[in-house]
Amino acid sequence: MAEKLAPEKSHSYIQNGQKVFDWDQTLEEVNMYIELPPNVPKKLFHCKIDSKHVEVGIKGNTPYLNHDLAFPVKTDCSFWTLEDNIMHITLHKRDKGQTWSSPIMGQAQLDPYAADLEQRRLMLQRFQEENPGFDFSQAQFTGNCPDPKTFMGGIRSG
Repeated sequence: MAEKLAPEKSHSYIQNGQKVFDWDQTLEEVNMYIELPPNVPKKLFHCKIDSKHVEVGIKGNTPYLNHDLAFPVKTDCSFWTLEDNIMHITLHKRDKGQTWSSPIMGQAQLDPYAADLEQRRLMLQRFQEENPGFDFSQAQFTGNCPDPKTFMGGIRSG
């Protein structure tokens, strides 16, 4: 049932008409997906994740991405992998349940409607996690959706 509340599609960060990366999020993680240029050996790619910053590039060149993150992450469980010409960066949210409007501070913010949809999906994901056995995939909110991070005293630690 929880998989019904997983992100249905990713969001794209487009700059100057070109896709920089795609991203999605869960209660605990923000995932970034970067298409890698062809014909570059995999061992030349690098990614550095700090609690408030991410840097991605090809060794010996100016970084492709070199930005502050929208919110702090846990560096001990954030990581990156390369597979099928995609760099997948998993950022573990420091504050579980926090709804991100973008992984990058001040860049490619979701519009208010998309941000509201993300918050609703994360709130339902929280309900699902806290109430296993119930199916919240068809649940709806009337009016404003509460913040999944702070609703009813916040997220219980696990």
